[in-house]
Amino acid sequence: MAYLGSQPATPYPFDAPPYLWAVHPMIDAQRWFGFDIFCASQDIYLMSLMFFLSGVFVWPSLAKKGEAAFVQGRIMRLCVPAALAVLLLMPLAHYATYRVTAVDPSFAAYWAHWRALPFWPSGPPWFIWQLFAFNVGAALLWSVAPRWCAWLAWLASSARTEPVRYFAGLVVASALGYVPLALYFGPFDWTQFGIFAFQLSRPLHYAVYFLAGVGIGAYGLERGLLAADGELARRWRAWVAAALGCFVLWMAMMGLSMHDGGPPGVQIAAHVAFVLSCAASCFALFAVFLRFVERRAVLLESVAESSYGMYLVHYVFVVWLQYALLGAALPATVKGVLVFAGVVALSWATTALMHRAPIGYRLIGAERRVLAKAPSP
Repeated sequence: MAYLGSQPATPYPFDAPPYLWAVHPMIDAQRWFGFDIFCASQDIYLMSLMFFLSGVFVWPSLAKKGEAAFVQGRIMRLCVPAALAVLLLMPLAHYATYRVTAVDPSFAAYWAHWRALPFWPSGPPWFIWQLFAFNVGAALLWSVAPRWCAWLAWLASSARTEPVRYFAGLVVASALGYVPLALYFGPFDWTQFGIFAFQLSRPLHYAVYFLAGVGIGAYGLERGLLAADGELARRWRAWVAAALGCFVLWMAMMGLSMHDGGPPGVQIAAHVAFVLSCAASCFALFAVFLRFVERRAVLLESVAESSYGMYLVHYVFVVWLQYALLGAALPATVKGVLVFAGVVALSWATTALMHRAPIGYRLIGAERRVLAKAPSP
């Protein structure tokens, strides 16, 4: 994101609202518009996909542990690591952001400016707070309205043979949750209370994807939409084409509504295109991986083992590596590759070191998931 062609010519000031450096912590003079397209495509579907995949494992975990143990486990696995990352790592990461525009670059001056902010920037762990809230909601549903969970599983029961029907239902549900909020708040606005941040237009949209994942996991991971021999994987070409087409549609609609918002009809069309592109991108990814990834890879198993810890610590390395390359006379694409490779290596190594401590592995190590033992709803 430091190398987007759409970024302003100068960095965002540290002390002036709306504090956009919290979203764009570093801005480099080297730009490439290809990164704009890539980041836009990721913004459309990536977090929705994460909420969906998180929801897949909820039913088996509740069945195995019960509501109380499930929530206690979520506190240890989600809240404690997220709190440590936000309180300790975010100030360290944004010291580099502050130095770009600072008159006095000392850490003491930075800490005074940081303490004067009206919020505590949360960075990537914003996702974890929302995920914890959804997990608590799922546990309450399990406890007081178990038929809701069974109903979600029933909705997922036909997805193996009729993925288009399931796709249509997901699009309608997410549109009902997203479009009204996007019209009222705008599609990009964020808000923050203390250490908790969220995008105003998307909480209900993410909740829909999380509940869809709960239904898929309740029905059976290998029986429904994500069956390796299901209709989704068999028609992977069509889903990839649909994802590309919906993304182009979204870009066209956003282009019409970007500057002054455009008439209400254009805004609604842009928001509906977002919902379509999000669902189509998720389904296309599922289809491609189900169709072609048939063997376990030792390297990827190791990355998966460390992925949660890498997510928690990577932001520090991102911001400081981008800061270190600000003065380098390199193309934006080269800088992007160097930062990506450096972040993967450093966050992977850091996570591996943390795994050596028993408490570290308990908090951020890979959980053992046994989906086959989940009872049928």
